[in-house]
Amino acid sequence: MALFRLGGSSEPAHAIRGEGVYLRPLESRDYAEWAALRECSRNFLSPWEPTWPADDLTRGAYRRRIRRHSEEIDRDEAYPFLIFRDGDGAMVGGLTLGQVRRGVSQTVTLGYWMGEPYAGKGYMSRAVRAAASYAFANLRFHRIEAACLPHNDPSIRLLERNGFQHEGLARSYLRINGIWQDHLLFARLDSDPAPLRTSLPFR
Repeated sequence: MALFRLGGSSEPAHAIRGEGVYLRPLESRDYAEWAALRECSRNFLSPWEPTWPADDLTRGAYRRRIRRHSEEIDRDEAYPFLIFRDGDGAMVGGLTLGQVRRGVSQTVTLGYWMGEPYAGKGYMSRAVRAAASYAFANLRFHRIEAACLPHNDPSIRLLERNGFQHEGLARSYLRINGIWQDHLLFARLDSDPAPLRTSLPFR
C-alpha cells in the first residue's frame, strides 16, 4: 500500500492503494460522477443512512462538503475518501475514518457507502482492508470502531471478514432514515491478527 499524501497529487500512485481499488479525498472534478452515483443509488442507500438534506446533491452543497472535509483532515478530525476501481478509475463508493479520538483513546470510527451498481462485488471489502491498514500504520490509531444496523447482513459479513469483532448492541444509537435505531458495535485493534485475504471476485 502506497503512502497517501494529503493535499498532494491526486493520481492513483499517491492514493491509499488496495487490491483492485484506491482511495482519495473528494475533489471538485468528482462532482458529476459523485452526484450521479449517489442519485442512482438513492433508494439503495436511504435505509442505511441519515436522511439526505434537500440540497444534498447540488454543486453548492458539494463545494461545502469538500471544504468541510479539507478542514477535518487538517485538524485530524476525520479522513473522508472516495473509492475508485483500478483500471478504468470508476468511482464505486465512499469511506470515512471519522470521529477521531486521540490521547489515551487513539480511536477512529469507520463509515462507508457503496454505489448500487457496484454492491456485492468485493470492492468495499478491499477498500476497508486498505483503509484499516492505513489507519493503523500511517495514522497510528490503536482501535477502529464500526456500527451497523442489526438487519444489515451484508455489512455484518463485511466487518467480520475484515477482522472486526462484535462487541455489543447500542440502543437507539443513530438516527438513520429519520428513525432512531439500534446498532451492533464492532471494533478491530492494531494488535488483532490481520484478516485472511479473501478471493472475492470482481463481477
